[in-house]
Amino acid sequence: MRCLLVLLIPACLAFAGEWSGFRGPNASGIAEGSVPVEFGPSTNVAWKTPMPLGNSSPVLTKDRIFITGYEGTNLLTLCLNRADGKVLWRRPLEPSWKEKRHKLNSPSSATPVTDGENVYSFFPEFGLISYGSDGQERWRVPLGTFTNPHGMAASPVLYEDKLILVCDQDNGAFLLAVDRKSGRTLWKTERPEVVHGFATPVFLRMPGEEPQLIVPGSYQVAAYSPADGRKLWWVTGITWQVKPTAVVSQDTVFVSGWAPGADEGQRANLPEFDTAVKEADQNGDGKLSEPELPPKWKPTGNWSMIDLNHDGVLDAREWAFFRARRASQNVTIAVRPGKDRGDLTDKHVLWSYDRSVPQVSSPLLYKGVLYTVKDGGILTALDPESGKVLKQARLRGAVDAYYSSPVAADGKILLVSEQGKVSVVSAAGAGWDTLAVGDMEELCYATPAVDAGRVYLRTHTTLYAFGK
Repeated sequence: MRCLLVLLIPACLAFAGEWSGFRGPNASGIAEGSVPVEFGPSTNVAWKTPMPLGNSSPVLTKDRIFITGYEGTNLLTLCLNRADGKVLWRRPLEPSWKEKRHKLNSPSSATPVTDGENVYSFFPEFGLISYGSDGQERWRVPLGTFTNPHGMAASPVLYEDKLILVCDQDNGAFLLAVDRKSGRTLWKTERPEVVHGFATPVFLRMPGEEPQLIVPGSYQVAAYSPADGRKLWWVTGITWQVKPTAVVSQDTVFVSGWAPGADEGQRANLPEFDTAVKEADQNGDGKLSEPELPPKWKPTGNWSMIDLNHDGVLDAREWAFFRARRASQNVTIAVRPGKDRGDLTDKHVLWSYDRSVPQVSSPLLYKGVLYTVKDGGILTALDPESGKVLKQARLRGAVDAYYSSPVAADGKILLVSEQGKVSVVSAAGAGWDTLAVGDMEELCYATPAVDAGRVYLRTHTTLYAFGK
């Protein structure tokens, strides 16, 4: 299975032995080589370097590490020496506006991406910026402001000559491709069918088919052509706010999505807008205010999350999103698109599983098994062909929230909890077991980078290199 995943990555992106973007090769979370079993602030530490605040993950070239952070109002891109963790350069950037975001989000949650020499960073309060290996600015593309109530978090990805970024938000969501050499816009595709989301895209490459950019978003997972941004196919039926990144095999896409109010027993079927207005529009303005909604229609969360333009009432567009939100479901699904195009919902969903769905942490497809981790430390091993549960249990000593995504190497899975518990699990499918649990004694939100026998792990204040 690991070999198949490597084949899915465009040749120009597969930097040998390098973890060049969020979660490594095609966001698979899979690396070659060995990894330590024991982790801690003074256990198997090759080096450690103080870091500015930030939730982004480290990315690697042959001899360097790129990472982002912030200090005060400065948005920072840093370059470190992989051998000893020495900071080679750091470049500050002044924000253009102040982003509204969730308390767990940060000004530098998006992970940078590298082409092996240059680095590309996305800061929601500014936009895109690229630096050369020497730290000299190459170009910048201001973006925003964004209408995401929790703040932006999706990371940019590289494809051939393009840097691609998904900007899902409540108003004006879009997918953007710029030239990686100049920052010039190559194409931009609007996504009016979605609201805010946080998933980083991945690539699906099936033999004989054009490459596909897989973008999980609210209510649907969709595929686009990375060449020109054309929408190729989509599958509906997933939740309204998607955070995990998808993973792919040779011909199948696996997507998880959990959001408040979309578990079994919480969903509701609301009437269409015209019917709702006839029943509840008391002042006759053709729109619906929160006091006008009968209790059976009341939102399960904050009113501002459904009043997308914040004018105090719901119009037809906002009601359609609210209606879809109340009917959406938290699921992990498998989609096998084949060569078909358009709406594939009815014929191409291989299976769906609506229990123990992860909220933020992305799935891991490793050695023929699909793994997910849900808050509470619930690790589930699923058969990727049938969706059958092979084993589900809590991680011993790491019952916690999970914002970092699992990574794997050497037959082991590494899972990092919010409180800094590092679980090392044997990747044995139905026989998985916890081998060890370390404690970093700090909050952890970043996903580790793994390469050449080392694990690079960012905590709240420090970047660690573990291994030889």
